[in-house]
Parts: sequence; C-alpha cells; structure tokens
Amino acid sequence: MDLSAPISTIMTPDPITVAPVDNLKKVQLLFDEHKIHHLPVIDEGKVVGIVSKSDLFLFRRGKGLSYLEGQQEDFRLVNTKVEEIMILGLAKLNPTEGIEIAVEIFEENILHAILVVEGEHLRGIVTPFDLIHALLEDNKNLPGKN
Repeated sequence: MDLSAPISTIMTPDPITVAPVDNLKKVQLLFDEHKIHHLPVIDEGKVVGIVSKSDLFLFRRGKGLSYLEGQQEDFRLVNTKVEEIMILGLAKLNPTEGIEIAVEIFEENILHAILVVEGEHLRGIVTPFDLIHALLEDNKNLPGKN
C-alpha cells in the first residue's frame, strides 16, 4: 500500500449519518442493520460530531447501572437525542491528504474513525477496518497470490 496515496482511495464514501435530533433508538437500529461502528452527525449539511457503538454502549450501561429491561430501555433510547452523547472532538482529513496521516492517528489509539471532509461537508469515513481491507486487497495483487 502506498501510504502517500490520498485517503480518498481507501475511505468509505458517503457513510450513513444521523442528525443531532435523532433518537438513540434510530442509532441502535442503524448499527444493528448495517454492521457499522460509527455514525457521523450532520446538521444542516455540516459535520458536527460522531457517535460510536461504544458511546451507545456506555449510555446504555448508565452510571454503573446494568441494562434496563424491555420497555424502560426502549423509553431511554427513544427519548435521548444523538446530541446528548455525540463526540464533538473530531479527527478530520481532506480527501487529498495521505493515508500515512490516518495511520499515525490510529497508531496513537485515541480515535477509531476519521471523517473525510471538504470544508465542513462530509465526503467519507476511514477506520482501521478500511486500512486492513486495503492491505488485504494489495496482498491479493502480489505476484503468486492469484
């Protein structure tokens, strides 16, 4: 893999997003249905945050409480908005920036998703899974691997 290649070559374009006013039940359904771990939060066309599967898990656990049962759990999910748990401190890259920058961010192990933006407009998302996928694809193309 050419680490100087643009991040746009490995990102997931046009990711599924949510709005700050969407409820956490919607978030849970999107995570379950699409087998994803991060949802960029978009407000009036601009990136304002991100919510992860871990954020949802921590919310569901409450302050040291075990999972609530059935209707109580649904009530909390339906009545809590994305903006209440989303992360505001975002890692962002321009589509033309190199893959090596993403590798450095992931190596620090602080974030597990980087939003790819032009200005404030979302173009894609990149995660360690995208890097792994790109490495596997490169490996398939090596001589003797066909």
